[in-house]
Amino acid sequence: MKVENILETVPNLNQPGLILLAARPGMGKTSFAMSLVQAAARKRAVAVFSLDMSREQLIVRFFSTMDPSENDRIYIDDNPALSMSDIYAKCRQLDNLGLVVIDYLQLMFRNRDEENRQQVITEISQALKAMANELSIPVLCLSQLGRSIEAREDKRPTLSDIGESAVVAQGADIVLFLYRDDYYNENSDKQEAVEVSIAKNLFAPNTV
Repeated sequence: MKVENILETVPNLNQPGLILLAARPGMGKTSFAMSLVQAAARKRAVAVFSLDMSREQLIVRFFSTMDPSENDRIYIDDNPALSMSDIYAKCRQLDNLGLVVIDYLQLMFRNRDEENRQQVITEISQALKAMANELSIPVLCLSQLGRSIEAREDKRPTLSDIGESAVVAQGADIVLFLYRDDYYNENSDKQEAVEVSIAKNLFAPNTV
């Protein structure tokens, strides 16, 4: 899906707030996010905190064909040990910041023991929301969905599939899911098509 079509589908993605983008592996979360990065970088600076891919991998896969002037507006940090305070401090130093992307959520609280894991998730959720509000920018956080989806016939994700990221989803302004039918069905008539479903959108006109 082209970024222009994405923005038409979810027109509030450039509004300040916390956006959770969730899907199973192989659905194209990072590609989706990098399309938004490229669109945002045409006008303002973008900060990408990649806890999964290296900076070099991102540049080769997603930014190699960009206009140099757009590349200059993209800040990539691939330090896997970054804390929320580190991310916030780095974002405050960037001029004309228009978007923050974090790839991906579960890597921010990996290696946490079960006793304080839920507390850490809650603190991260609150920090993400606070950063979006204080910097007045959209913060896009990517999240992996659990394997329970694979066990059912209809593999399109729902809010119940978010699992321990539910705390973040509750605090998010927008929750998006991605689904590719051809990933599961080789005879699908939707080859290379990505379905974007909006599970939550507090910015929608009919939202109370």
